[in-house]
Amino acid sequence: MSASVFDPSFDQLPQTLSVFPLPGVLLLPRGRLPLNIFEPRYLAMTRDALAGDRLIGMVQPKPGAEGQYGGDAGSAEIYPVGCAGRLTAFAETDDGRYLITLTGLCRFHVTQELQTIQGYRRVQVDWNGYEGDLEASDCCGLKRENFESALAHYFRLYGIQADWATIKEAPDERLITSLAMICPFAPTEKQALLEAPTLADRARVMQTLIEMAVAERGSGDTARH
Repeated sequence: MSASVFDPSFDQLPQTLSVFPLPGVLLLPRGRLPLNIFEPRYLAMTRDALAGDRLIGMVQPKPGAEGQYGGDAGSAEIYPVGCAGRLTAFAETDDGRYLITLTGLCRFHVTQELQTIQGYRRVQVDWNGYEGDLEASDCCGLKRENFESALAHYFRLYGIQADWATIKEAPDERLITSLAMICPFAPTEKQALLEAPTLADRARVMQTLIEMAVAERGSGDTARH
């Protein structure tokens, strides 16, 4: 999961970002997030990102915030920590949508919300403390045998099909990042994974979440959606 030659350096990161609030959607550094863009405000955001630095910040609304704001996650109060992604692929559809891929770059802390542009939200950000996000880390001390055993039980409980050959061959960072983004963790759990300071911390949080889910569900329960 090496950095792209097109990625900005840490001192080139912008002071403001457009943000896309989506509950239960997680982006992590070097993770790849496909998105289907169809709302007018986010079509405008994508066009502006393509014309500019190609950076979009992914954030989550806080629990219950959609209800406070009329059921609209796009205007809800957001968590203060998100992850910026660089728009690395896009396609246009005949019915006026964008199909894009964001590749995670670096986490940020929201310091201030700014005036919207064409309906999409912008924030002032602080990147300090997240310099390490730009450096890949292929090893985090993960005890793979124990982790994969718990993961296999978790997948069975949730009816998730897995390519175990790929899982066993994947470096620690790629495995932890991919699982954090695709597993059906609750939004608050996804935020905990995002805010874990290091890859080793994220691996510990993930193992705890998986073991808790297995303990709570038991082998006879149906999958949570």
